[in-house]
Amino acid sequence: RRRSCGGEGLRRRERPGEKENMDSQAQKPQRIWEVDFMRGVALLAMVYYHVVYDLREFYDVPISYSDGVNFCFGRGSALLFMLLSGLSCTLAGRSVRRGLEVLGFGLVITAVTALYDPGHVVSFGILHFLGTSMLLYPLTARLGPGALTLLGAVILWLGGLAARTTVAVGFLFPLGLRGEDFVSSDYYPLLPWFGVFLFGAALGKLLYADKKSLLKTRPPETPLNWLGRRTLPIYMAHQPAIMLALFLIFR
Repeated sequence: RRRSCGGEGLRRRERPGEKENMDSQAQKPQRIWEVDFMRGVALLAMVYYHVVYDLREFYDVPISYSDGVNFCFGRGSALLFMLLSGLSCTLAGRSVRRGLEVLGFGLVITAVTALYDPGHVVSFGILHFLGTSMLLYPLTARLGPGALTLLGAVILWLGGLAARTTVAVGFLFPLGLRGEDFVSSDYYPLLPWFGVFLFGAALGKLLYADKKSLLKTRPPETPLNWLGRRTLPIYMAHQPAIMLALFLIFR
């Protein structure tokens, strides 16, 4: 065979599907550095809060999680997760698929906590909320930032009314309407917290309309970015890991 000196006469035969794979990789959006970073911050804060919670509830360590700095860690991490989840729904078009996945893991947590300790069952925690909110997002996806913000404010106001209302039925707790015997050690109902989720969606449409990072130069990767890309599996594993570690320490 005659070879061309510069290789101009040789063409590599494309394998079936290779062009499509290259096109899909080229079209795949680059992850937004600051979103992953903030998600990692939220995850670390939530892990810390759960350590404090477990020390108090299961080992009677005199430390409070219902007020002060520890409460701020717990509530702040949840609020940050809500904002980032709403924001992320504007960046990707698979909110329903992701919502079913997150809600499914939330139901697993409900089953495990009900079997382990019914007094600390998680009936509608942060994963239930986030999964349900992702499923609901397509109903509001066509709204602009202003309309999303207004709707979010209305939902926050309705949440204040729901918190002061007790109902006779027991199946409305995802909306924030609770019966007298309702129990959930982690509770984030749609009213009012879906309003915060919509605020995040408004920020996503306002700040990331072109689906690109706001940073002019991409900073180096950090451990928080690594955590932020793996929040769901780490969230599922962190509480059993904390319980095992505390058991070994106090034993």
